[in-house]
Amino acid sequence: MIFPCFACDAEVSPAKAPSISETCSYYLINGIIMPLVLVSGYPSSGKTYRSNQLRDFFNEKITASKDPRVSRLKVHHINDQTLGVSRDVYHTARAEKDARAEEYSAVKRALSRDGIVIADGMNYIKGFRYQLYCEAKALQTPNCVVHVGTPIKKCREINARLLTDKEIDGGYVEEDFENLIFRYEEPNGMSRWDSPLFTVLDEDETPPFEKIWEAIVGSDGKAKVVRPNQATVLKPATEQNYLYELDKTTSDVLSQILAWQKDHVGEEGGEIAIPDIEKPIELPASPMTLPQLQRIRRQFITLNRQHSLSKSRIKDLFVDYLNDQFLQ
Repeated sequence: MIFPCFACDAEVSPAKAPSISETCSYYLINGIIMPLVLVSGYPSSGKTYRSNQLRDFFNEKITASKDPRVSRLKVHHINDQTLGVSRDVYHTARAEKDARAEEYSAVKRALSRDGIVIADGMNYIKGFRYQLYCEAKALQTPNCVVHVGTPIKKCREINARLLTDKEIDGGYVEEDFENLIFRYEEPNGMSRWDSPLFTVLDEDETPPFEKIWEAIVGSDGKAKVVRPNQATVLKPATEQNYLYELDKTTSDVLSQILAWQKDHVGEEGGEIAIPDIEKPIELPASPMTLPQLQRIRRQFITLNRQHSLSKSRIKDLFVDYLNDQFLQ
């Protein structure tokens, strides 16, 4: 039997080895869900402890369920320990980047099966969380972020205690610990990729289990339905001169922002109407510098370099991305 892919409209057969397109149609038609739970927090904040609580709860729910779409789920817990990644990788930027790539690949592989994926890595960079969000959205599977809100002082005490216990490989050397604390980008529920956001405080005995389950799996026999958008759907072929258009279009938008700020010195915030775009750019209260804008632009290009967006959609999506970043 041939099915149309909900993501790219290609006609595919689940009997074949699934491509990205085939995976989309196969899992959706058979009612299989592959939710992603992204756990984020400071180093030594108790992310793995909270992840184990979630894993145990999910397994209990799956075992007790009489719903066939739920009872076939499996829980996949992915973190540095399961991947065999040493905490020494945080000594250098290159090793840390490789470790993130390994986590990203592991999560991406797990999302292609019928299971709940608990990604319990550092996940402190919002750009990395956005990448994982895009993977989940492209497969039309629900996702959420669980923020372990342990205070820095408590994390520092826990880390020091872990370092003194030679039998437990659970602490970060002081320099790496302080560096990771400094660079941590806290999840923001106003951002699409950090929503829905569940914060677990240090004094909470357990995460909000039922609310998280409802967000990623649903209840009353109704599965969560996630629709892909143009920013997360991989197209079968890249349009001609796509990378050139990606670079030129984003650069033109930045030029319009800088020109507007130059003509409106001293004004706080403001909206910039962009030709051919319905939604305006909503500037933050403080003027944006060229380095700040270039950094956001590079992030957008990096995240969408392989997505093969329609050239007609680049400007619209970049404006959305800018507005999201300006809210941070």
